[in-house]
Amino acid sequence: MRTETRCLQTALLYLYLPLAHGDEANVSRLDTITVTATRTERSVEESLASVTVIDRDEIERRQAQSVQDVLRGVPGLSVTNNGGMGKNTSVHLRGTESDHVLVLIDGVRAGSATSGAMAFQDIPIDQIERIEIVRGPRSSLYGSEAIGGVIQIFTRKGGKGLRPYVSFGAGSHSMYKATGGISGGDDRVWYSLNGSRLETRGFNACAGRPFSLGGGGCFTRQPDDDGYRNTSGSARVGYRFENGLEIEGNLLHAEGDNKFDGTTQNRSRFVQQMVGGSLKYAPLEFWTTSLRAGRTLDESDNFFDRQFSSSFNTQRVNVTWQNDFALAKGHLFTLGLDYYNDQVSGTTDYLVDSRDDKVGFAQYQLTMGGFDAVAGVRVDDNEQFGVQPTGNVAVGYGFENGIRLTGSWGSAFKAPSFNELYFPGFGNPELAPENSESWEIGASGEIWNVAWALNGYHTEIEDLIATICGPARCFPENLNRARILGLEAQASTRIWGFDIAANLSLIDPENLSEGPDRGNRLPRRAQTMFRFDLDRAIGPVRVGTTVYGEGRRFDDAANTQRLAGYVTVDLRASVDLYRGLSVEGRVANLLNKHYQTARFYNQDDLNFFVTVRYAPEFL
Repeated sequence: MRTETRCLQTALLYLYLPLAHGDEANVSRLDTITVTATRTERSVEESLASVTVIDRDEIERRQAQSVQDVLRGVPGLSVTNNGGMGKNTSVHLRGTESDHVLVLIDGVRAGSATSGAMAFQDIPIDQIERIEIVRGPRSSLYGSEAIGGVIQIFTRKGGKGLRPYVSFGAGSHSMYKATGGISGGDDRVWYSLNGSRLETRGFNACAGRPFSLGGGGCFTRQPDDDGYRNTSGSARVGYRFENGLEIEGNLLHAEGDNKFDGTTQNRSRFVQQMVGGSLKYAPLEFWTTSLRAGRTLDESDNFFDRQFSSSFNTQRVNVTWQNDFALAKGHLFTLGLDYYNDQVSGTTDYLVDSRDDKVGFAQYQLTMGGFDAVAGVRVDDNEQFGVQPTGNVAVGYGFENGIRLTGSWGSAFKAPSFNELYFPGFGNPELAPENSESWEIGASGEIWNVAWALNGYHTEIEDLIATICGPARCFPENLNRARILGLEAQASTRIWGFDIAANLSLIDPENLSEGPDRGNRLPRRAQTMFRFDLDRAIGPVRVGTTVYGEGRRFDDAANTQRLAGYVTVDLRASVDLYRGLSVEGRVANLLNKHYQTARFYNQDDLNFFVTVRYAPEFL
């Protein structure tokens, strides 16, 4: 039986289990708030977009060691990793390209302006308060890049009381991690200061061969361990004045060293940084205005066998002025202005090394009884590509029996990256932006105390940028068209004290371009994905397991290089010893499954990690 078929059957079984015993469940849920879907606060249950929120409690329950760990298993999201901790990691959200996902850190645009992608592998998980993943186009709110969706990362924020913490962990591949911090506040002030250090010897990232048929991944053979080191810190401080004015400043900084396999470079020193601040004030009862500004850096110095090779440095500056008008009960109108500026520098000379984008956007939200609606429009005036209008419309209706139906349409665009436009010997300055339209329908509700959701979507992308190789060189062109169909199913409940959650994603990303690849699947997208989580708390002890599976994917546009599907099993346990002192441990890939998400790049075998944590609370 084919691997992807087994994955699908297993996923459907796990989705059925909670439904079969739902009458014995007793689930208590608190509203989870998201701000990314509409740029205003709204509960996930009320949102007309498909949203997943992963908070700090969930991150610690999973004992996640990286952002990749947290994102793996989010509905519709496929992760590609080039060889373990710290190695290049990209995501495909709902089958779109890896640079079709906009990443924000505390509301500020992040990622590399040269490559057009985010270095997820270098964002320290220990500095994160929560992650919001919005699936589906959001260019009408955020502009370029948000074709597949938006991932917003929020740094840790203080609350009431004094809460210090410290932890130390160690595990496979000589990996260790030390973290510590303090947070607190009251009704007027909040603060959070945090630091962490992670280091691992790693394992051989790439099993490539210099002249292997069909390409060799890293096109070299360097059978050594490829280590990784990351030192990070974050700070977030805010104050609320008596007149209601709120001010906040925040910082995230990570730097380190990464070893990998390659023909022209095999080591890099990196810096990821975000500095931002915001003001929020309500001059009138119905009017709230906010101003946010920030800057992100993505810098790397690259080496080959200890000899300097190159440096790439990008800076993204973001300023946003947003105004929310509560016109009447159930009527919220948002009007705002954005300004973006991207700059690149380093050892590579680009014909153009900066560009800006001036933006106006508006959104209207209506809530009337069981009916909800959202409509938005945005106009980007890009320095290189001129005016780019986008829009979205979404409606939903909740019935008295608890079932809610939703439908939406949205357009989006992606401006070409600096590498695609101007990289010497490769770039094509004649490229046009990629454009898309997406439709989605969904249903959600609760039956027998089982919360469930089902969403189907259809996305069409025009002027998709593809790399064309001729006799002299390879270069990008707006040649491709793509059609993506998808289905996402989710369910969660509690049975006999067990917390159970499962989701299943089916994706059909088809290449519609003229030529020999027409009808093929877009590369590096898993077509079937499922995740099943089972957790149980017994007094001070909590145990859990995660089963995750993916069907096949292809590593090339011609669909000649097939990567087999796989299933992994993780176990985790923790015990509270005494007043904030706890010990936790995790065994990942229990079945020692050998698999790849990018051809020739190894993934970790059976591995473990143990942590001692002390986090007392002083109210």
